[in-house]
This record gives sequence, structure tokens and C-alpha cells, in this order.
Amino acid sequence: MAAAMTSKAMLGEAAIVFIVVLSIHASVWDRYSWCAVALAVQAFYVQYKWDRLLQQGAAVFQFRTTANSGLLPASMVIPLLGVVMKKRCEGVGNVYFERFGVVVAATGMALALFLSVLALGITRPVPTNTCVISGLAGSVIIYIMKHSLSVAEVIEVLEVLLIFVYLNMILLYLLPRCFTPGEALLILGGISFVLNQLIKRSLNVIQGRGDPVDFFLLVVVVGMVIMGIFFTMFFVFMDSGNWTSSLFFHLMTGVLGLGVIMPWLYHLIRENPLLWLFQFLFQSETRIYLLIYWSLLAASACLIVMYQNAKRLSSESKKHQASTITRKYFHFIIVATYIPGLIFDRLLLYVAAVICLAVFIFLEYIRFFRIKPLGQTLRNLLSLFLDERDSGPLILTHIYLLLGMSLPVWLFPRPCAPKGSLGGVGALVPYAGVLAVGVGDTIAAIFGSTVGEIHWPGTLKTFEGTMTSIFAQIISVALILIFDSRVDLNSSYAWILGSISIVSLLEAYTTQIDNLILPLYLQILLMA
Repeated sequence: MAAAMTSKAMLGEAAIVFIVVLSIHASVWDRYSWCAVALAVQAFYVQYKWDRLLQQGAAVFQFRTTANSGLLPASMVIPLLGVVMKKRCEGVGNVYFERFGVVVAATGMALALFLSVLALGITRPVPTNTCVISGLAGSVIIYIMKHSLSVAEVIEVLEVLLIFVYLNMILLYLLPRCFTPGEALLILGGISFVLNQLIKRSLNVIQGRGDPVDFFLLVVVVGMVIMGIFFTMFFVFMDSGNWTSSLFFHLMTGVLGLGVIMPWLYHLIRENPLLWLFQFLFQSETRIYLLIYWSLLAASACLIVMYQNAKRLSSESKKHQASTITRKYFHFIIVATYIPGLIFDRLLLYVAAVICLAVFIFLEYIRFFRIKPLGQTLRNLLSLFLDERDSGPLILTHIYLLLGMSLPVWLFPRPCAPKGSLGGVGALVPYAGVLAVGVGDTIAAIFGSTVGEIHWPGTLKTFEGTMTSIFAQIISVALILIFDSRVDLNSSYAWILGSISIVSLLEAYTTQIDNLILPLYLQILLMA
């Protein structure tokens, strides 16, 4: 019975992903969209091989066991983002970012094909039919990309693939059970692309060219990853929980921050990073008011954590876990955080989200390594909010929530939106995280767990939760139209309704990290 339910859920998830792929293909309709269709077909067949490997325990690394492999939905995210970015930038005549979109699409396809080859290579017996399908799809994709990319662009794709291979070997070994194969493809593929972009821009930096805001994101993400790998490898040789190791951790954090990250950022933006950041954050009264407001919301989130832990200590059961509704409090707080930023100052929200990500990752390092004086305290406080997705040594759900809300803001193609916003449905792109996760996922969880009775085939999610989620997102779009004058949908209401409905159905069927994957799929549909 469980196997039948799992199979139905996988087929439902696959059907929804194919609907998205075919919708993008119908909207864009070029050779790159044909490549996306071919990639989706081969990923669909290979996903079953990955799932079998996970069930047999024959995968190369230890992956998260409470979900399927997720290869199909994850394989399509980066290629589809590249395809729709190319289409958008082509429409406004931005040749540089049009080619950048092609490189993104090619890179995503290369990473997905690599994982497919890896899965088929370790499957026994070798699945002949799946190998033939993957070989045909891969040959078509490689042939088209060979005639579409310049030599420099091919080298760039291969560089990202090489970084991805090394990151997989390092991080999946050091962090067992933290990811599914699909999540590893999406997260480590994104980090690999960011690292390659940072290296490329650092070697070819031209004074006055490039937005310091973009450089800030690249340097912070890569810096935090390098810091994590360094401390993980170092603490293999010594206990991280004593005061000597904790003092070393804090000293080396200062050395890496002031001696590596800051000079690297200075090289890119050609001014003191701390002075630039201070001037940027306090540039206007609006920014000061937003920072004060966000500080109050952050304090309220901390108070919720403290209150829930005090409540657990006073209860009879010390193993009490926070309910779904309790965890959704943080979704409401983050919606209240992002909406004013999106309306009044998106660049400030962009930078503040980067800073918040760095803080979240740094605190997770402190918790993971048990760094004194806060390490054990963080472990005790956050253990209340664990769920089945935190089966590995890291607690990542809150970081995924921040990423899901922030990625549509970070990936918003500003150079391809001359007036500060894409036209039509694209004007909602920065709101994709708010709609899909902040509103949709939250309402679906609350209503599904309280009044839901009719379950979608093969899942624990309910029809009532999904329908309520769709309705809540439509109401949110109407409110955005009222309060954000930059949003002009140009009567594209059918596409908005269809996009929200498809992503809400994906939320019902996917077993991947919905906080991460739902906003990206909604962003792809809205950009198309």
C-alpha cells in the first residue's frame, strides 16, 4: 500500500513538472525549449533508477530517506530559468544577459545529465532502455549546445561542472542524509555556478562595471561555503566543543572575514566594503524605518522560539515537538518582512536578505560544531522545530525558507527590466516567494491539517488545503495590485491563475523541500 501511494505521488509530481515544461516550451518555442523537453523525458526515466538505488541503499552517498530522489523536478529548474531569462532579455535587446541565459540553461542541463549518467552507471542490472533514452536525449542536447555556445561559453559550462563534481564529493561525504539527489543538484549546482561567476568576475574585474549589490551576494555566499568547509575539515582533527576550539573558531572567523572576504569584495567594488554597506543601509529615512521594523520582527521571532521552548520545559513530555501551525508562525513573520521591502525598497531587501543568510549560516555553524558559548543553547532551542526533513546533521529548514523567499528577489533580471519591473505577469516575479511559500504553503498547511478531509491520490495533502491556498494567493495578488503601483498585469489573469494552480498542485505532490522548489517554479512560470 505504501509503495502504491509513493508511486502515485511520484507520477503526480512528474505530471505537474511536465505541464510546466510544456507550458514554457509553448511560450518560448525555440531549440533550447526543445532541449528542456528532452531533458525532462530522460530525467523522468532516470528518477526511477535513483529511487531504486535509495531503497536498496546502493547510492554512492547517504541521502535523505524521507523523500524520493526528486531528480525530475530539480533537473528542470536551472535549465528553465535560463530559457525564460534568455527570452526576457532577448525581448529588451540585452545581448549580454541573453547569452548569460543560454549559459545558465546549458549549465543546468550539463549538471542534470551528469547526475543521470552517475545513476545509470551504478545501477545493477544496467537499465538498457533507460540508458538508450538518456543517450538519445543527451546527444540531442549536446549537439544543439555545441552549435549554440562559443568556445568560452563551453569552457564556462565545463568549469561549473568540475566545481559541482568536487563539491558533491566533499559536501555529500561530510553531510550525510541532508539532501536528496535532486536537492543536492539544485543547491550544490547553484553554489557551483555562483563560485564560477565570482572567480570569472574577479579575474576580469573592470572598475565601475558591475553592481556592488550583486558582488555582495556572490562574495558572501562563496565566503560562507568556504568557511564551512574549512572548519569542517579542521574539526575532524580536534574536538570543537571545548573553549580552546571555540576561541580558535571565532579568531579564524575574524581572519577569514577581514583577511579574505573583505579584500575580495574591495577588489570587486573598489571601495571599503564596510563603509559602502553602512552608507547603503542608512541612505534614506525609508531604509532606516524598514531596518527598525525588521529588527522588531526578528525580535518577535526570537520571542516565539523562547516561548515555545519554555512551554516544552513546563510540559510533561520533554520530547514535545512544535506543531505545523506553530512552525507557520515564522512564515507569517517572513511575509510581513518581505512585503514592505518589495513595495518600498527592493535593493535594501536584496542586501538585507544576503546579510540574514550569512547570519543564519554562521549560527548553524555555531550550533553544528557546538561552539561556546551559544552552540549547545542553539541546539536545545532549535530541536523543538525539527521535522522529518532535518534527518541529517544540519538544520536547514529555516535557511530554505529564507532562500525560497529571497531567490526570486536575487534572480530578478534587473538589467532586462529597464523601468525597474518586468511587464505584465513578470511584474510579480519578485513576489514569487511570498506567494508560493509565505502565503500558499502556509495556508495549505494550516487548512489542510485542520479541516482537510479529501486527500490527493498518493499523498497526505488535502484538496481543501490546496484550493484554499490557491484562493489565498489570488487574494494576495489583488492586494499587491492595490499597494504596489509598479505591478501592471496587462490583463494576464489566466496565466497567473494557471501558474498559481500548477505550483499549488506541485506543493501537494512533491516530497522535496517545498520552501525552496515552489518559489523557483512560480518564478519560472511568471517570467515566461
